[in-house]
Amino acid sequence: MSSYKLSMLAETLIGSEIVKLGGIIKEKISKGDHIYNYTIGDFDATQFPIPEQLEKEIIEAYKNGYTTYPAADGELDLRIAVSNFIKTNEAIDYSPSEILISNGGRPLIYAAYRAIVDKGDKVIYPVPSWNNNHYVHFTEGEHVMIEATKENNFMPSAAQIAPHIKEATLIAVCSPLNPTGTTFKKEELEAICDLIVEENNRRAEGQKKLYLLYDQIYWTLTFGDTVHYNPVSLRPEMKKYTLFIDGISKAFAATGVRVGWSMGPAELIAKMKAINSHVGSWAPMAEQKAVAKFLNNSHAVSEYLNHFRSEIAYRLTAIYNGIQKLFQAGHPIEAIAPQAAMYLTVKIDLVGKKTGEGNQLQTQEEVTSYILNEAKLALVPFYAFGAEKNSVWYRLSVGCCKKEDIDQMLAKLQSALEKLS
Repeated sequence: MSSYKLSMLAETLIGSEIVKLGGIIKEKISKGDHIYNYTIGDFDATQFPIPEQLEKEIIEAYKNGYTTYPAADGELDLRIAVSNFIKTNEAIDYSPSEILISNGGRPLIYAAYRAIVDKGDKVIYPVPSWNNNHYVHFTEGEHVMIEATKENNFMPSAAQIAPHIKEATLIAVCSPLNPTGTTFKKEELEAICDLIVEENNRRAEGQKKLYLLYDQIYWTLTFGDTVHYNPVSLRPEMKKYTLFIDGISKAFAATGVRVGWSMGPAELIAKMKAINSHVGSWAPMAEQKAVAKFLNNSHAVSEYLNHFRSEIAYRLTAIYNGIQKLFQAGHPIEAIAPQAAMYLTVKIDLVGKKTGEGNQLQTQEEVTSYILNEAKLALVPFYAFGAEKNSVWYRLSVGCCKKEDIDQMLAKLQSALEKLS
């Protein structure tokens, strides 16, 4: 332990379970193990390159000297392009003054929490979910965690939220959801919106309002019959209380290009702009100019998304079908059919099973290690996203999955399961 005393935040911040798992995987790879690393919420650029037209626009922007500070709220041409893109594809109308650009979604989430949440304020969020526990910790808010279930697509329900809504300041949700790749059902999101509108109408003039942080960073990636719904389309009055988190990172496999945006009430966006201006979390000028031009090229956008979605869907479906065959063969493993994003939700229920060496798997952590060591398959357990330590659910990401590896991975997984008794 360090002899230096630091801030309470620094001393109490919880380390990332995913980073911890990543360290174990890297060590195994360095020793020569071939690991099917499906833990990473990112894209292998050899499998999923960014759009060719976007790459050309970025290079051209640098050549044209766009290397200075951008506007604090984002370049106007990009905010207009985002406005048009959202209006065309989601049929919701946001003016440039209601849009804030940043270097990805994370600074926007941080700014939203800082702009809305005071010490002791109640923040409602589901588990599993990505990083909400850390953002509540940053702002010293009161954690109100809702355990979401498979039956409701791992989304919080209005019935679960209702008992906690009085005096809450923020409800933070994500759809499609990281880590599950599942989405809100229309009726459930409508019911949550109705709760929020009713609660805000109840509050006195001058009292803090209840906001909905709606992270839809994966909304362009839906498969089959899955439909993405947003609160403002379902309930137009929600525009006063909704803050969207969005961007290009997952829509266009451009996690390292770092261009994200928020859409919300102009007064909230202005406060978030002020916060971000002190942090300096601007997206680079050249990338902003490039993304503006790319979003305005509807043919290039559509062509890329169609191909991108098909490549992700192929991987998710192939792995899902393989896991379901193992389930049908009597193995205690199953998956939820792909709905959206780049994730497959997998259930691995092996606690109590004995390995070939006669050792009993006594905890879910031991199950995770067994699958990693025997099947060479690395997945992220849901407890890394706030679920209980004994949760049998896992996130499988296909962002770094090679199609030619799938059959080999499934064969190794089958072999590992067959060694158990």
